Amino acid sequence: MLSASKLDNLIKSTGKSVADLATGLKRAGLTEKQAASAIKNWRKGLMKPLPRKSDIEALASGLGVDVVGVSQWKSSVRYSPSSPRKARLVTQLIYGRGAQEALDLLKFTHKRASDTVSKALKSAIASADEDSADVENLYVCLAKVDGAGVRVGTKRWIAKDRGRAHSIRKMASHIHVAVTEIV
Repeated sequence: MLSASKLDNLIKSTGKSVADLATGLKRAGLTEKQAASAIKNWRKGLMKPLPRKSDIEALASGLGVDVVGVSQWKSSVRYSPSSPRKARLVTQLIYGRGAQEALDLLKFTHKRASDTVSKALKSAIASADEDSADVENLYVCLAKVDGAGVRVGTKRWIAKDRGRAHSIRKMASHIHVAVTEIV
């Protein structure tokens, strides 16, 4: 996946214009004007249109770096059976740390969500390894938790006074982890 912050920093540091990069990005069904618009969106973090592998390779060659230099690898766990508030405590521990350091930290964290976050982190590292990135130089560039609502199948009730019943709401969360290589 294309890293918006790395792309923006590389464009600023190399001094290349968006129009120069757009000429090298032309593909089937994409004019030069549309390619320039796509690059502007990607710099802002909007992935519309979604960059293909060939687009990332063309941008990397246009900027004079490896494909790994403009990439990040994401992994997410959807509907994790832990509340977002508790899972955020774990993701805040690993944000900005090296990938191996984050795995070691998660191994000894006594929180239920640490296993799930660890699985997501291992998946992102495996994706990076598959794209031949240097696994020793990876760090966690994104670790966030979104709410997923009430868990499916957990509609339970607790008896209250005068024949009333209150629902027990067990929450779920979406956990997102991304790693990138230090340049």
